[in-house]
Amino acid sequence: GVTRLLLTRIPFFKEIIVSSFACDSCSWSNTEIQSAGRIQELGVRYTLAVTSRQDMNREVVKTDCATARIPELDFEIPAFTQKGVLTTIEGIIDRAVAGLEQDQPIRRATDEEVANKIDEFIGKLKQLKEVHSSFTFIIDDPSGNSFVENPHAPQKDDALVVTHYRRTPQQAAMLGLEGEELEEKPADSAEDLRNEVLQFNTNCPECNAPANTNMKLVQIPHFKEVIIMATNCDSCGHRTNEVKSGGAIEPQGTRITLRITDPSDMTRDILKSETCSVEIPELEFELGMGALGGKFTTLEGLLKDIRELVERNPFTLGDSSTPSKTEKLQEFIGKLQEVKGKTKAHFIMDDPAGNSYLQNVYAPEEDPELKVERYERTFEQNEDLGLNDMKTEGYESEGASAR
Repeated sequence: GVTRLLLTRIPFFKEIIVSSFACDSCSWSNTEIQSAGRIQELGVRYTLAVTSRQDMNREVVKTDCATARIPELDFEIPAFTQKGVLTTIEGIIDRAVAGLEQDQPIRRATDEEVANKIDEFIGKLKQLKEVHSSFTFIIDDPSGNSFVENPHAPQKDDALVVTHYRRTPQQAAMLGLEGEELEEKPADSAEDLRNEVLQFNTNCPECNAPANTNMKLVQIPHFKEVIIMATNCDSCGHRTNEVKSGGAIEPQGTRITLRITDPSDMTRDILKSETCSVEIPELEFELGMGALGGKFTTLEGLLKDIRELVERNPFTLGDSSTPSKTEKLQEFIGKLQEVKGKTKAHFIMDDPAGNSYLQNVYAPEEDPELKVERYERTFEQNEDLGLNDMKTEGYESEGASAR
């Protein structure tokens, strides 16, 4: 015999391969279709309300993995029981009738009752072709490559409902995609973010050369999640890191006071948010909100950053400096060095947003040297945080009444 292949495109659908086989000896013939594209990202379900003889002539592409159903007769053609076919709705019914009639002589010889029931069902299928009453025709294809013609295209067809859906693991396994589906996990899941360092391209803030910024979601024990961002520039060697709170602004502000009594206190972890101010009363030093940005470091690391910030003051360096200012700066730096375990001092963090943290080394027990106070924010503090004009409830109704 001879097999003929034709690559064709169905309007408003996709390309398919039509194969036709004919045998000159016994006159047997067969036609099949295969999708010329890949398996689609979503499965598809076509639901057609058949109400007239014209609907029976609609073209249908049914792949071998598609299921065809007629709910009114409780009739279903399961997946992989037929080869893919390009036909009409009437052709699918004729094919089903031919399949049922094929073994009827054997059934009549073995079980007359079953044969009679199948004859009765075949009669119902043939009645459908006359469309004396409307019925529903459904094609469900997990591969997304089946098709039911819309004669009104590109306008909408009111009788045809097309639904796209995500495949279940069972359907993916049926299509041979089991390994692929298992590997695909939601990219935005919190578990993935905790275990993965995300990287994106940015420009260096110093020399504007292309650089990479790494971002990691970190869970701080007995506190909350934070986002750490670090940028390294290969061109100029500039390195910077910043921390962002992973949660919302807390209902109350937080004031954390640590009495530094031992050099081991320098190793305590610190999360200083952008809204946190730092104070060391013994040195008459105060670092305002926004200075140094967000930091996730140790107490020693934060004191080192404070020292570098003070030393970079242009009015204490070079020709613009005066001896008195330089002496005061050196005296302050000396006292700051002594704080690192030699001098007892108080370290105070005041964060109106409540998103800062100082490690309790005795957790979950109380730390005798650490005091955490919650307080109500003042109007000015709410104004700085932009909360006075922020309305999260009832704004829709107010906006509607204003219109």
